[in-house]
Amino acid sequence: MASGNERRPGWKRRAWVAGVAVLVILVAATASGAWFGSDQAIGVVRYGTSNTKVLAVQDDLVTLERTPQTGKPGTYWLEWSGTYSMLGDVVSHAPGRVTRKVVRGPTPSVGTPGYFGNVPPGDPEVAWGVGYTEIMVPTELGPAPAWYVPGEGATWVVAVHGQNGRRKAQLKILPVVHQLGLPFLDISYRNDEGAPPSPDGLLHMGESEWRDLEAALRQAQTMGARRFILYGTSMGGQIVGQFLARSPLANVVDRVIMDAPMIDVRMTAEQAVKNYHLPAFMAGLSNQVIQWRTGVDPDRLSLIRHPPKIRPPLLLIHTVPDADHPIQEARDLVAAGQHLGWKIQFEPFAQGEHTEAWNVDRTRYDRLVRDFLSPV
Repeated sequence: MASGNERRPGWKRRAWVAGVAVLVILVAATASGAWFGSDQAIGVVRYGTSNTKVLAVQDDLVTLERTPQTGKPGTYWLEWSGTYSMLGDVVSHAPGRVTRKVVRGPTPSVGTPGYFGNVPPGDPEVAWGVGYTEIMVPTELGPAPAWYVPGEGATWVVAVHGQNGRRKAQLKILPVVHQLGLPFLDISYRNDEGAPPSPDGLLHMGESEWRDLEAALRQAQTMGARRFILYGTSMGGQIVGQFLARSPLANVVDRVIMDAPMIDVRMTAEQAVKNYHLPAFMAGLSNQVIQWRTGVDPDRLSLIRHPPKIRPPLLLIHTVPDADHPIQEARDLVAAGQHLGWKIQFEPFAQGEHTEAWNVDRTRYDRLVRDFLSPV
């Protein structure tokens, strides 16, 4: 029989091995979490085609499977089989079901799978009946498609969508722009569908994408444009900000509209960590991984701490409940702008998730945009 002294070394070894194993697991989990966090910021995503199903139809009412998306108040779209309907506010709901009114477009059949979303479907013609031309913008990486809607005068509105978004997301603003008679250019940029990929196949959160916006403005100049109004949503706002900070064409921008912009990458990362219930330190680690994978310093992508050199009048729209880019980013930019003499018209919306200000109050949104653009 082994003595107590003989047993102790074995227990110590097992305890040491167990401790090392726990440490390895913690390190692996932390590294995995940091990589996951970086992917949320710079990974390229292609979306699927359906997220709900039509359960019933009666006249101009359609009943859908109830999800966190389909049950939201406001104006949204249902796309299916190459067509779409614009759906109005919720009329009624029951367990697992929500009924909305079809305000534009055909009514789908019972059993149809569809995609319920907050952006207009298709192109300008499909979404609003507005004629357009698709042009190719010669970027440094290759041609990138853009939708061009002609208008009067030499001041163009150029729209830039957000992270892993599509051009159609920017069509919310088109009816007002078209009513005012302004030319409209809705661009794509590297890693978009139909556009060239970035050399590393990753998003750079505006740090390199701004050059594709610059290429679009140069193309517009060859078509008669002389001055510009930039409209950026989500990461598109950061792209616009980096363009104003770095491009020699920044001085031909008359004014800017940003909707739920990514103003400060560090604050965005901190919010993402909260959303996934991760320890706070993971935000910093994720940003370190982003820098390692892309060469981009996320701390430099702060329009608050590193404001652009050119600062045209800005209409800043943001929903208070935004859980992607917290509204505190917008409030801090407004405060910084006051010290810089930057004219910022800040318009918070009490309801709506990320980039849903138009969806929850289209009348107010359109009025704000029209008033801001009317002097042009």
